[in-house]
Amino acid sequence: MTQTQPPQETSAPQENSPPPPRTSPESAVPASPGPSMGRLVGVDLARALAVFGMYVVHIGPPLSATDGVARWIRYLADGHSSVLFATLAGFSLMLIAGRREPRTGLAGRQAKARIAIRAAVLLALGTAMATEYGGVIILGFYGVYFLLALPLVRLRAGTLAIIAAALALVTPQLAFALTSLLSESVQQSINAHDPLRSLSDVGVLDLLLTGFYPALTWMSFVTAGMALGRLDLSCGTVQRRLAALGAALAGAAYGMSLLLAGKGALRSTAEDGSSSGSSGSMPPDSGSVPLDGGSFPDMPASSLLTAGPHSGTTFDIIGSVGVAILVIVGATVAMDRLPRLRRLAKPVIAVGTMSLTAYVGHFLAQSALSVPAGTSTQQSWAPLLMFVLGATLFAAIWSRFFRRGPLEHLLNTATKPANRIR
Repeated sequence: MTQTQPPQETSAPQENSPPPPRTSPESAVPASPGPSMGRLVGVDLARALAVFGMYVVHIGPPLSATDGVARWIRYLADGHSSVLFATLAGFSLMLIAGRREPRTGLAGRQAKARIAIRAAVLLALGTAMATEYGGVIILGFYGVYFLLALPLVRLRAGTLAIIAAALALVTPQLAFALTSLLSESVQQSINAHDPLRSLSDVGVLDLLLTGFYPALTWMSFVTAGMALGRLDLSCGTVQRRLAALGAALAGAAYGMSLLLAGKGALRSTAEDGSSSGSSGSMPPDSGSVPLDGGSFPDMPASSLLTAGPHSGTTFDIIGSVGVAILVIVGATVAMDRLPRLRRLAKPVIAVGTMSLTAYVGHFLAQSALSVPAGTSTQQSWAPLLMFVLGATLFAAIWSRFFRRGPLEHLLNTATKPANRIR
């Protein structure tokens, strides 16, 4: 969705890096001076992969219509793309609040104001888009994540990691208990008095608990991304430790889930062959564990042992964070150590620098071109390839003339009033 920010103040551009101050999808953030520029380029590449992962889920064939390598690509994109965005959203918050060292004093107050303004803009944009595309739009949820993250922006990496772990261990069980207590009549009563719900399909209850990307459980990803943002990803030792951590988290979480819940523990909702019109999210009519895809009070407690995409369980969260770490570290290492690949990947990296534009744009293009979302009747990968190539071409051309993507520029402009804070 970004994981799904503010302007990017960047370090001196290097020969093979995209134009200077760039913005990220979910963040349009200033990249404060700090570790190597390669780190930022790697993060932009990871964002581009998240964008394309969303395209796979929205536009490509469903999992039931794929096999071989294509099946693995479709499975990995389901759920993991939006989780990667949310993790990168947390990373971007640190680019605004101070990368290695938190900004304090006036700079700190202005940084918090920029985050708050971004949150308000994303919530408004997400609500507006939800009126047309429904609850699968992740932007409104991002707005809530940013507001909830404000008290955490000055914490150190270790503290943030501990908080992320605690959230992963506790919030899925809490979400299960709360959804079990929320009857249909209670939800309707809450929604009836919710001004956001009167405007779109996404209200406060959806944003916090029963939507596709509920803040209660998804703040684990955001906080984990914030912890990553405080680390020097250009350091080889840090890269190796994070790679080992990501592999351990994914292996332990998915392995334990398989051990406890059986071979169906990792089953994707896409296997139902139903429409998946969200950014890697679960289709509303899916039959798998919907802790973060709506309120299903009758789900058995044993569902908490599964780890399928978007199941919202502790195993799913820990495993997905592990995958996100591996992607971010892998992209960073590749951009740092493979200059030829970095040159070849410049058009793709450009997509990552304007992922908010790429995310919103693909919904608008789908409507304009009447391209159906991935459904059980769609077999061709051609529409998906068309969108990927179109986004890459647009980003490559735009970045040659402008520092920020269209929506990133508007988001950056909207945060200018924060500079007046004293």
